[in-house]
Amino acid sequence: MMHYSRVVVLPAGHHRYLPTTAVFLSELIKLAFSFTLVLYEASKTLAPSTPATVLFEQIWNAVFAGDGWRLIVPAALYTLQNILQYVAVGNLDAVQFQVLYQLKILTTAGFGIFLLNRPLNLTRWLSLILLTIGVCIVSLPCPRSREDDALLSAIPAPFWPFPRSSHELGHGTSPAEPPSAHLTRRSATYQGIDDDLPASSSSSSAAAAAHMDYHLGLTAALAAALVSGLTGVVFEKVLKQSPTQASVWIRNAQLSFYAMLAALLAGVLGQDARDIRQHAFFDGYRPVVWAVVVLHAAGGILTSLVIRDGDNFVKNFATGLSIVLSLLVSIYTFEFKASKLFFIGASLVMIASYLFSLPDHAPKRPPALRLASFEKPTVESLPTPRADTQPGYDYMTRKL
Repeated sequence: MMHYSRVVVLPAGHHRYLPTTAVFLSELIKLAFSFTLVLYEASKTLAPSTPATVLFEQIWNAVFAGDGWRLIVPAALYTLQNILQYVAVGNLDAVQFQVLYQLKILTTAGFGIFLLNRPLNLTRWLSLILLTIGVCIVSLPCPRSREDDALLSAIPAPFWPFPRSSHELGHGTSPAEPPSAHLTRRSATYQGIDDDLPASSSSSSAAAAAHMDYHLGLTAALAAALVSGLTGVVFEKVLKQSPTQASVWIRNAQLSFYAMLAALLAGVLGQDARDIRQHAFFDGYRPVVWAVVVLHAAGGILTSLVIRDGDNFVKNFATGLSIVLSLLVSIYTFEFKASKLFFIGASLVMIASYLFSLPDHAPKRPPALRLASFEKPTVESLPTPRADTQPGYDYMTRKL
């Protein structure tokens, strides 16, 4: 859906939405949602007769006091990561971006070793090697051959409950009247979606309206994977190793607040300030864009829950099924043409995901005991009379 919102051909006179505004709105939604849950948690610990001013003062101190400043750096990195995602998905196919973005597993493992001192067993190292090979294969732009076409044609077409094109509407239309005249929306058929996508060389204006730069998309995807690994590990370190015990919703509110400030200062008031002044903040926003914003906010909330109950590795490999889902949607909906090399690379990524998710059965050594202080005990010797020194003691019978 994010890919479609970035490459759809807009009507004449319309402009595409700015990624920085979408990131800002997503963080605003997450901030409002997190504040609501923080308010709910605080209300359960206070008496029903507590004034509202005391309640909000307690929430303000919980969110903005303490070590909340520690999330400034991960929030800025998180904002950069989201903007890079929009750039990458607007210049790559959805499934290509999904597979390339899985390189964040490798970056997360590397930063986890250096920042969290987290060792990896042999199976996980093997999975990281397979992941790297699979991502490298997918990143190679290879032309399709006849065997690839035969492989794609062997995939059965789904039984859609609605027509894929205007030619499948059925009978009852006159030759002079096109079947699309009976449609009230362009999205009623998949042909309408295809018409909205960038056309081939036969339509230069449409292609120019949504030009896709593969090298720019590849660079943005790799940079987003690198930043994602660093952001996730730093956020996990703050979440699990902080001396202040705060709930995940307080951490979410802190992260969303600083990320929203970063998107506002660097994007809305900085890089895209001129475009926003010329047009408007919500210029280019359509229902599909709002859906992307809401889904992106929901994904960020679910990610923090996974990090709280698991770790970054679980979060990364939980997205393995998204590769298969993106591949199926791209093939059946957007007619994505994948080569055999792409299938091989995607399969290696999925195998690596399975290997990395296997539990570690090695017995764990219990944590070492740490003694704060140690004092050597002293025994005082007391004078005791010896029997052998008494007069009349028989050394043979040891009796007096």
